[in-house]
Amino acid sequence: MTARGQALLAISLSALLCGMSLGGRIFYLTALFIMLALLFSLASILLSRLQLRLDFSLPAARVLRGEKADGIICISRRGLMPVYPLEITVQCGDASLYLTAQPHMRRSQEIFLSLPTQHTGMFETGIQEYTFYDLFGLFRARVRCKKEKAQFLVLPRPFDVEKLRFLSNDDGRSLQNRTTEDLSSPEDVRAYRLGDSLKRVHWKLSARKRELIVRRFETPAPPDTLVLLDCSQPGTAQESSDDRLTLRDALCETALSVVAMQLKTQSPVRMPLYGDTSQEFHSSKTEDVPHLQEMLACQPFIGGIEFDRVLRMELRRMRQTGATVIITSQLNAAIVEGVKHIRQMGPNARVYLITRTPDSEHDRPYVAQLQQCLVEVCYVTPA
Repeated sequence: MTARGQALLAISLSALLCGMSLGGRIFYLTALFIMLALLFSLASILLSRLQLRLDFSLPAARVLRGEKADGIICISRRGLMPVYPLEITVQCGDASLYLTAQPHMRRSQEIFLSLPTQHTGMFETGIQEYTFYDLFGLFRARVRCKKEKAQFLVLPRPFDVEKLRFLSNDDGRSLQNRTTEDLSSPEDVRAYRLGDSLKRVHWKLSARKRELIVRRFETPAPPDTLVLLDCSQPGTAQESSDDRLTLRDALCETALSVVAMQLKTQSPVRMPLYGDTSQEFHSSKTEDVPHLQEMLACQPFIGGIEFDRVLRMELRRMRQTGATVIITSQLNAAIVEGVKHIRQMGPNARVYLITRTPDSEHDRPYVAQLQQCLVEVCYVTPA
């Protein structure tokens, strides 16, 4: 019961008391009319709660960050009892959206609402609760929706980055050009061609077939591009939740942009994710970019293995790596030492530092140490 209903109930009881004390019929009629209004309002609320149904759906469960995303609320009502406009609360991650609607009698209606897509990640969205009143505003019904929430995925958006540089003697394909066949791995045989080395001739098979047959060997794969992403919680404890989400957006979109740029040239890319759930992306096809977007969007960035330890663990891959990209939102002595060791192993290294203050006094000495070891340092400002 609302404050208005409580006031009318008090008036009705007062009128009934006056009628019993003074014997006036007007007091009895006033109390009777008020009680009928209260009963009618209570009946309309109880019936509408049973007859009113709200459903939530998503036309598209995946959308790029910043693009328009719609949610659809379907309201159906079978009864004829009048009610005031609905007050609906829609949950979208940690945020809540509020809207009002007037349900039609005995027919359904659809309401479109715009969902927030400012930040990358997976969010639960759906109707949290709805509230409605009777015609006179005497009673209020608040219904919590117990239906399972829908999963809404906001994907990172790529941007243009500078092309990676491999070693001076290895542009990513020079290994294949330099050694077209691996002499330690015979794969098949073929007919002799002018210019083939006589060392490759299969003499026994050639004598049997009475023509020159040479061995064909496996072609070595080009070196990988290794992308190491810091999956720990970005930002500091003093920063707000929105600022941390903005840093996470920049981390995901930088990693996606680097991988997409490499896949355009069909260069194999490896990106292990040592977050709350460990997984790895490995591909050389641009068709796999949507899969990487989902992997990054589902990464919570709340824990996992410390990033300096990740750099030490990945030293084992440096023999097959042509270039290494390190993406982080913080620099410290342990991370700088890890990057130095990667650079000393041979492959070129590039560091993307996600920061709002590129001229920070804290980061300046670490950046200088990296540049002395011929490590590229690129700044990315989150937007």
